[in-house]
Amino acid sequence: MPAEPARSVHTTWLYTLGSIVFFIGFLDAVVMLTMLEAYRATGEPATAVLVVLTLVASATQIRYCWFLRAGRGGGLPHPGWTAALRVPAASVWVLGLFVPGTELASAVPLWAAASVIACLLPTSRRRTLLLASIGLYVSHPILTAWITGVPFSFTATSEPFVLSLFVAMLPLMLLSSLWWWEVVVQLDRNRRTAAELAVTQERLRFASDLHDIQGHHLQVISLKAELAERLLEVDPAAAREHIHETRLIAKQALEETRSLVAGYRQVAFDDELENAREVLTASGAACDLRLGPLPAGAAAQSALASVVREATTNILRHSEATTVTIELRTTGGLTELRIVNDGVTDAAASAARDRGGVRAGAGVGVGVEARGSGLAGLRERLAAVGGALETVTDAAAGRFELRATVPVGERVSA
Repeated sequence: MPAEPARSVHTTWLYTLGSIVFFIGFLDAVVMLTMLEAYRATGEPATAVLVVLTLVASATQIRYCWFLRAGRGGGLPHPGWTAALRVPAASVWVLGLFVPGTELASAVPLWAAASVIACLLPTSRRRTLLLASIGLYVSHPILTAWITGVPFSFTATSEPFVLSLFVAMLPLMLLSSLWWWEVVVQLDRNRRTAAELAVTQERLRFASDLHDIQGHHLQVISLKAELAERLLEVDPAAAREHIHETRLIAKQALEETRSLVAGYRQVAFDDELENAREVLTASGAACDLRLGPLPAGAAAQSALASVVREATTNILRHSEATTVTIELRTTGGLTELRIVNDGVTDAAASAARDRGGVRAGAGVGVGVEARGSGLAGLRERLAAVGGALETVTDAAAGRFELRATVPVGERVSA
């Protein structure tokens, strides 16, 4: 299932939709005022019907705008919706031929309907529809004057010029807004792809380390076992020695694999910090790295590196963070690592409380389902070097903070 768009993308769509609805609503309001003025001047029933049909056409135009989320050339919705958009607008255009004083206003609903539909059509069909609609708009006052015998002058007042200006701007506004919406959607897809690539890169790095351990030891185990098998009948004592060595090598491989999984292998803490900034930046989050003196102990650095690595991975996988701050500072006898992100959601905070850990959106930790992983695992690693882990979630502000502290000097466990 494709991932849901980020909140910022949803907000952009609401802004785009609001702008489109406002522009179309404003244009329809100008048309409505023109028709109401004509009805007040004549009191003709046909003009009253024209006003009602224009209201219906305006309502369908605004509702149809929701389908524009598909983007330019995204395809038309169900034919019933398109028919509901066209019929009232076409009725206004036809009835307006017999109502003097609404020559241009009566042509606007059909033009607006065509402009909205054109956005969802391929480029070639879009141009054809807009050109045909321009012809209908321009010909309407000419046909009205011919049918009613009332001459129409485009230059008599400024009203026809202003109305035609807004009419000309409508398709430009729609297409430019949808272009901007498509850019935001594409940027969000790229951001998600970058995040997935960063996670994949981290997995490949882990896989490479695991291969280095397992590949070497398994090859030696295979050779020792083959040699022991050959010597079993010829020299049982030598075969027994090789089997003993095989057991020791297997034990060593198991210990190193456990150390790798638990994060106890020697990790370059400064490299881990730089890697975190690179992958977070590549994923679209602005990462602010503020570094003070590094703790002296290798075990403390390794534990903090594990915190950075797991926090970064979970921000990429589960969070919608746009800004991340990683701060390392030393006060008194403690070195404190703070990782703050703004990717918390209400659902994520609720899930975190239910599980006793932090899940999607919190940006750090993956719960406490397995020993040695998630927040529980981080606390164990920090406790082994005399450190501690604290978390603060502010769902209202969309903010999550993780604080890990270790002694400045390396603590020797008993």
